[in-house]
Amino acid sequence: MKRSDLVDADCGIAQALGVLGDWWAVLVLREIAGGTTRFDAVQRALGVSRRALAERLGALVAEGVLRREPYSTRPPRYDYLLTAKGEGLLPVLVALQDWGTRHVMGDGALTGTAEADSAESRRLHRLVGRRLPPVDLAVHDGTTASPAVPGRWTVLYLFPGAFAPDAPHLPPGWSDIPGAVGCTLESRTYADRYASFRAAGAEVRGVSTQRPDQLAAFVDHARLPYPLLADEDARLAAGLLLPTFRAGGVVRFKRLTLLVDPDAVVRVVQFPITDPAGSVDDMLAEVRRRAAPAGSVVDSGPGA
Repeated sequence: MKRSDLVDADCGIAQALGVLGDWWAVLVLREIAGGTTRFDAVQRALGVSRRALAERLGALVAEGVLRREPYSTRPPRYDYLLTAKGEGLLPVLVALQDWGTRHVMGDGALTGTAEADSAESRRLHRLVGRRLPPVDLAVHDGTTASPAVPGRWTVLYLFPGAFAPDAPHLPPGWSDIPGAVGCTLESRTYADRYASFRAAGAEVRGVSTQRPDQLAAFVDHARLPYPLLADEDARLAAGLLLPTFRAGGVVRFKRLTLLVDPDAVVRVVQFPITDPAGSVDDMLAEVRRRAAPAGSVVDSGPGA
């Protein structure tokens, strides 16, 4: 059906569905957002027929959601990449993921965490061996940066929300949402251990869906020696299908931490995190085990 054939031509939902066509197109966008951009790789990931995939990719290119970028001329082969119009659909993917986890796979309760044996937890731990999607995020200081430091081991801790005392009040009912409380403690513990992480061969970065100015206020308040990054547009969240929940009218990360190697490949996943401070020492032990140069001597004291 063409969009011009839709009865409700003034409805944005109907028009958006006219672009997407069917649920296979949404799954195609999911794969491309995660960095699977070549025809054969998308086809293997989804198990869809080559003809059906070609039709959907062609339609999404025609609608301006995707663009083709050649990587081979003989034979002609293309990467399929999101346009700005396509990136505008990333929050839709995150919202669908959140809704499906909460209301289809779960009991509908609002939570900022998950059970260790849940489907959500299993999905997150399958990120081990996965490369981060090539995205740059806004940093609290007004610059932009990749979530992983090029050529370095990187600890990425993703948190629901951290607020300076003079910032607007916490979202309503924040303390009643399981897993939401503990961001300040976690961030300050990483600050206390920052020198130890660097000595062991890793950088630390925090990531939230908050605005950069909110993160800047918190960095100043908590005196953090490392940057905080803002995933306001859900580029990292959609690319890795990271777990989220909605509070105070904002989509927020559930608390999790990734250890990423110098090639931007995930090597360790911490999720769920029930002890924000304790998880920092656990991650420091992982860094010392994996990232420290061979033959080096690293102080392994509990608070080093």
